[in-house]
Amino acid sequence: MNQEQVYQYLDDHGINYEVINHPAVFDMAAVADFPMPHPEANAKNLFVRDDKHRHYYLITVKGQKQVDLKALRDQEKLRRLSFASPADLQEYLGLTPGAVTPLGALNDPAARVEVLIDQELADGLVAAHPNVNTATVWLRTSDLVKLLEDHGNAVRLIKIPER
Repeated sequence: MNQEQVYQYLDDHGINYEVINHPAVFDMAAVADFPMPHPEANAKNLFVRDDKHRHYYLITVKGQKQVDLKALRDQEKLRRLSFASPADLQEYLGLTPGAVTPLGALNDPAARVEVLIDQELADGLVAAHPNVNTATVWLRTSDLVKLLEDHGNAVRLIKIPER
C-alpha cells in the first residue's frame, strides 16, 4: 500500500487523521529538525523477530524510549528477540528501513506480524508514517488498534520495558 492508498484506507474506514509532509527522516533525531504539531505523540517503531524466524513483531513506543528487548522477551514469555533484516521488513511489511510504521501492517495480508503498542501511547494520539518516511500521520491510538485488528493483525497494548 503506498502513501495515497493509506490515506484512502483511513478515509474508507472513517478514521480521522492529520498529515504533515516533511523531509525524509530515518531516526528520531531527525524529527527534532522541524516542528511537529503533536510532539507528545511522536513514536518510533522497531521491527523484530524471534530467534527461530517464526514470529515477527512491530513495536511502537514514544519517540525517545529505549526498548529493552531482553526484558520484553521475559515479560511476554517470548523467544530471544533481535532486529529483523531489511529483507524481512520488505517481505512482511512492504517497507524500507527508515519507514517502519504500524500502518505497514496493512501490507501484511496474511496478518503474520503482531503489533505491540506501548501503553504510554494508549490514551490520545500516535504518530505514524503512511508507509513512507516523508510524511507523518497523527491518529487516535484507539483508531489505529481497531484498524489493525479489523485488518486481521494481532495488536496488544502492553507496558514495553525501557532500558
